[in-house]
Parts: sequence; C-alpha cells; structure tokens
Amino acid sequence: MQLAVNIDHIATLRNARNERQPDPVAAALIAELAGASGIVCHLREDRRHIQDRDLERLREAVTTKLDLEMAMTEEMQQIAIRTKPELITLVPEKRRELTTEGGFDVAGHYRKLVEYIRPVQDHGIEVSLFIEPEKEAVDLAAKAGADIVELHTGPYSLKQSVGDRKAEILRIQSAARFAREQGLRVVAGHGLDYDNVIPFRTIEEIEEVSIGHALIARAALTGMDTAVRDMLHLIR
Repeated sequence: MQLAVNIDHIATLRNARNERQPDPVAAALIAELAGASGIVCHLREDRRHIQDRDLERLREAVTTKLDLEMAMTEEMQQIAIRTKPELITLVPEKRRELTTEGGFDVAGHYRKLVEYIRPVQDHGIEVSLFIEPEKEAVDLAAKAGADIVELHTGPYSLKQSVGDRKAEILRIQSAARFAREQGLRVVAGHGLDYDNVIPFRTIEEIEEVSIGHALIARAALTGMDTAVRDMLHLIR
C-alpha cells in the first residue's frame, strides 16, 4: 500500500503568523524523499491554507504525483487545467467547515459532473471523486467517467467500539471491491492516523491512503521524515 501526504496544515501553521515558514514545498520534498507516493493539497475557494503560489511551486517541485483537491467550480477547473497536476480530487466544500465533511454528492451533481470531468481529462489529468463507501456512489462515479474513487474514511475514524469499526471496515472493503469491478482505482482517506490505519493493510483493493492532519501533527514533534517513515512502516 502507498501513502499520499496532504501538506495543507503546513500552510495552516505558516499562515498563523503570515510569514514564510514552514514552507509547504519543503515539507512536500521531505515527504517524497521519505517514501511518499504523492503529495496532496486542497486549494480551497477561501484560500484558508494553500495559496495559488503554493500550488504553482508544488507543481514545479513535486516529482512523484501531485493531487489537487478542489471544489467542482469553473475557477478551479481552469486552475487545474493551467497547473496540470497528475490528478484532481473533487470534494464538497463548505465555507464554515473545519475540514471536508462527507463525500461528494455524485447523485445530486451527476449531470454537471459528466460535463466537468472530460475537459480536465482531455488535458491529461486524472479525476478522482471523494465519495462515501456506498455502491450507488461508486456506480455513478464510474458512469460519470471518473478514473479513481477516494473512499471517505471519516465515519470509520469516529467509531469507538471494535465491533463498530469492524463493520465500517467491511463496508469500505465491499465498496472498494465493487469499485475495482467497475474498472476504478481505489484510494482512501480522512481521519486516518497511526492507530486506525492498520486494518487497511488487509484491503487489497485499496492501493493508497491519503493522510494529512495526523501525519503533520506527528511531524511537528518528530520531523516530517520520521513521520512519513513511521506511517509507511505501519501500512506496509
């Protein structure tokens, strides 16, 4: 299993003082050298952490894979086409949320989604949808033309009992298996940390986990290199 590192909260820390440090690009390069398979950043409409210049610099520096998380807006579509990350991930976005809440509503935006995906793919950019681990959402993502689905693991991360977590893992595994049957590649993310990520090693259909907050929190104490290597040790 591979690891994509979300470096948004490096920018959050930097922006707290409106200064230049810590640098998200430097963090991304250290993560790559430590073994990360890709770098994730979310250019939000309100620009609360990653800024446009950060994205431009990340595109110049990242040599593994750059995954641009973004809302399904015309502005973001044009930014993606101009910047050319290897991948975009469409996520729902609300102004007052602390972080992304819930998966993308594929059913509610299906017609617009079909029209939105193709121009991006025509520029050589793969499209991923951040969705709930449900068969209907997976099916519609495949029909809409997505290349990848990222299964939302937030509900799993909030489960307290062993039984509840096991049930959610089985739900995620079932969705991942169905997605592969539809020809989609599968990744997973949101709320994963150094404890709850371990069961994902057994889900063969999931090729990569995307982790941000927990990894950056560990990096604040141990350094980015150690934080990435520790996570890779767990998932492999």
